[in-house]
Amino acid sequence: MSLKPIRVAVVGAGEFGKNHVRVWREIEGVELVGVFDTNAERAEKIAAEFGTRPFCDLSALSAERVDTVSLAVPTKSHASVGCRLLEDGIDVLVEKPMAASLADADRLIVAAERCGRILQVGHVERFNPAVAAAQKIVSRPMFFEVHRLGIFTPRSLDIDVVYDVMIHDLDILLSLVNAPVVDLKAVGIPVITDKVDIAQARVEFATGTVANVTASRVSTERVRKMRFFQEHEYISLDFTRQDALRIRVQQSNSQTQAQLPQIGFENLPTVPEEPLRAELRAFAESVRTRKQPMVDGEAGRRALELADRVMAGILDHARRVQLGAFAPQEVP
Repeated sequence: MSLKPIRVAVVGAGEFGKNHVRVWREIEGVELVGVFDTNAERAEKIAAEFGTRPFCDLSALSAERVDTVSLAVPTKSHASVGCRLLEDGIDVLVEKPMAASLADADRLIVAAERCGRILQVGHVERFNPAVAAAQKIVSRPMFFEVHRLGIFTPRSLDIDVVYDVMIHDLDILLSLVNAPVVDLKAVGIPVITDKVDIAQARVEFATGTVANVTASRVSTERVRKMRFFQEHEYISLDFTRQDALRIRVQQSNSQTQAQLPQIGFENLPTVPEEPLRAELRAFAESVRTRKQPMVDGEAGRRALELADRVMAGILDHARRVQLGAFAPQEVP
């Protein structure tokens, strides 16, 4: 017996929303009902391109019995629009960062709990096959080196690079280490925009784990890599290639003390898949089974809280070195 299709709509027809529309059409067991945007012309254009319907009012989603929504509006509107959808009985996948403030993140979490709805946060890199492979072999990582560098594009320039780019890796770190942050130092500066365009943070966890995280949107090349080290081995992840390499010392049966250690190289098994497709498939499964998603509201809030701490560190550094040309917006 076939299952009833999940009726899905996309709210927000910008670059992220367009990708959600494209991928939702490819997922089995899902019916793409339509797309909403406050810019009616943009909604109509995206709807025509992907063979779906434009909506001119959010209330139409309830009338059309939409089960779930991908929410890809500007961050400042995540809480207000998301809470309205949740209260209308609609499950919500909200793009990262989940909200403009921790107070707004809490509003979304409380609304989802009160209304019995599924809330997932769009930390899409958690669904990268390289990360999934690393999750299976992580034991006690002690040091991370992370670089997420991108070439400048006129996108998401209303928020600092910490919330636009670095937050991906902060979320992954929190999932791999699963311990409180006890110390943090950060630096960041504007280069092209009036926001932070490049940032570096040193994060120390209660386990003694230390992570150096660099994020940039003004690089001359595109780099998406993470390396982490645990006893007698290190793991190298390439998010773009979706691969994970494990390098470790192999035990020898020889009794010869002078023998050099043997180094083994192992490509961890991965199944290539567009992370957004894996993310939306997982969300659809949570909607169907009513099980909590892997990246739920609490996970999204933790990543946002750590991103706030990084920004606070950047502001503190800017004040200490009297970086007069740098006047970022204060963190709430």
